[in-house]
Amino acid sequence: MPPPYPPVEPPPSGVRFPDPGRAGAREIVAIGSDFSPSTLLTAYRAGIFPWPQSKRVVPWCSPDPRAVFPLTDEPHWSRSLRRTLRRHPFRVSVDEDFLGVIRACGETRAEGTWIIPELVAGYHQLHQLGWAHSLEVWEPAPREPGDDPEALGGREVLVGGIYGVAIGGLFAGESMFHARTDCSKIAFASLVERLRRGGYTLFDVQVLNDHLVSLGCVEIPRAVYLQRVAAAIARPGRLA
Repeated sequence: MPPPYPPVEPPPSGVRFPDPGRAGAREIVAIGSDFSPSTLLTAYRAGIFPWPQSKRVVPWCSPDPRAVFPLTDEPHWSRSLRRTLRRHPFRVSVDEDFLGVIRACGETRAEGTWIIPELVAGYHQLHQLGWAHSLEVWEPAPREPGDDPEALGGREVLVGGIYGVAIGGLFAGESMFHARTDCSKIAFASLVERLRRGGYTLFDVQVLNDHLVSLGCVEIPRAVYLQRVAAAIARPGRLA
């Protein structure tokens, strides 16, 4: 069942976060382990996100600078990615398997994961309320010798995806994964297309790395990011 639109506002959170605009050089603005939908929404609306180290030690972060993908201009994908996007054999969907995507993001990270079970539960609740979304990349289930094609039907395997939180015109990307070459890039590029089409103005990717740089992500000062968050969440946006 697809999540509701418009999203359902949960009861107010009792958590109050410090203003990250006054955090100076500090990137960690709070410590806590409340992953309720209302607390998560309060954090994202303030430009803050959780980055758990364990169940008990959960920093809430607002990095400076902040990494974003520019949505205002036409994306400049690499030649190889453009070719992949034209010819890939995969099916791309939205919100068909949110739990599958978030769990795969945690399970496929060789360096360890911050996607602890408590965090998964909190984001799943956000998804059920219409605030968190996933984009999935599928391939047909492999056939073994002797398989009955009719019995296999249209079964598919999840081979890539990305998930995040959407508030108004803000999409805060959390994590992505791939089980086949380039499937995380396909997920990312497909998400960008849908965000641009859906009226989003800010695609937050949190912290820059080489993979994100290769996709065209850039850094902006935290002060600029916080201004853009306030403007983005006041605008309508819908992922489809």
